[in-house]
Amino acid sequence: MPVEPAIVIGAGAAGLAAAHALIKAGVPTVILEKEARLGEPWHRRHRQLHLNTHRDLSALPGAAYPPGTPAFPDRTAVIRHMNAFSDTNRLPVRFGVAVEDIAFKGDHWAVQTSAGQRLARNVIIATGRDRQPFIPEWKGMTDFAGRIIHSADFGDARDYEGKKVLVVGAGNSGFDALNHMAGVKTAAIWLSARGGPAVLPKRIGQIAVHRLSPLMARLPLWLADAAIAATQRLVFGDLTKFGLPPAPAGGASRLTTDYTAIAADDGAIRAIKAGKITVVPAISEFTPDGVVLANGNVIHPDIVIAATGYRTGLEAMVGKLGVLDGRGVPLFNGGEGDPALPGLWFTGMRPSIRGCFANAAILAKAIAKRIAGTLGATAASR
Repeated sequence: MPVEPAIVIGAGAAGLAAAHALIKAGVPTVILEKEARLGEPWHRRHRQLHLNTHRDLSALPGAAYPPGTPAFPDRTAVIRHMNAFSDTNRLPVRFGVAVEDIAFKGDHWAVQTSAGQRLARNVIIATGRDRQPFIPEWKGMTDFAGRIIHSADFGDARDYEGKKVLVVGAGNSGFDALNHMAGVKTAAIWLSARGGPAVLPKRIGQIAVHRLSPLMARLPLWLADAAIAATQRLVFGDLTKFGLPPAPAGGASRLTTDYTAIAADDGAIRAIKAGKITVVPAISEFTPDGVVLANGNVIHPDIVIAATGYRTGLEAMVGKLGVLDGRGVPLFNGGEGDPALPGLWFTGMRPSIRGCFANAAILAKAIAKRIAGTLGATAASR
């Protein structure tokens, strides 16, 4: 069986960018994608979904969104962009091929797939940090008569008209749901927040805040934290007056240490200040007809939206290799690697203040440089 130079697992933004960079560097590459089409996670998300990152900083390498695309592209624009990038660059995507396991064989990797085994000198895992929606095991939740859904299954905002809704989690996903429901005539909205968010507006006047992200990414963490906190306070004032707890750490620091993305406000803060959204403490437990909060109060939502994050779901594939932390996030990312496991790479596994598309291009270049250099050195030594 031939040993291929590189296999990319996953045809999301990170995987497409990595394959493009590798092929451009002269490294033959194939992409294995378990779904039948590109952008499957985007197809499954709610139709109101827009990027929180500006279109000029959300394009794949060498590509651009067509004229007329909104400043913050919607999900259909993102799907079209990914397909156009793949088609233009003739990227070799093998659809319907799921990777089940990878094993190190000393100088190459054995990749076990649903279509049989393949061997590769380099394996780049780009299956995404948002692969598996995560809902905590709350006490009593199985007896709750209402609906409990993950924010990934938010659906159409109009479906919440007349409903009493509890959103659990004040991060990026929680604010996305709140932003959409702020314009809907719900019966009640509660936000359960254990810790306060780092939250920024999408725009300040005519300025898209995300356009400043390349500058913010170059700042020391402490200075970026201070800039985010100062902007939040200047635009929104003291949010603790409205029940939101203080943030446990700075926005840039949390992004780096516990991978908590910075939330984007597009109407939710105004709704909190107006009393349309009520901030409540953390969940203690569920009852058949309600939710007991940490302060002992009981609320009675029809629907609970768990904006409680995602997991990478990489344990089955690489858990035995010792390359994941306690939350299943790879210990290294991009051009970093483990000398004991040469040829194993991860990309797109951590959030970035630049946004996932801009970061995908940066990591792809770093990985391609390392792999091209390694293959060149190997060829020269033979």
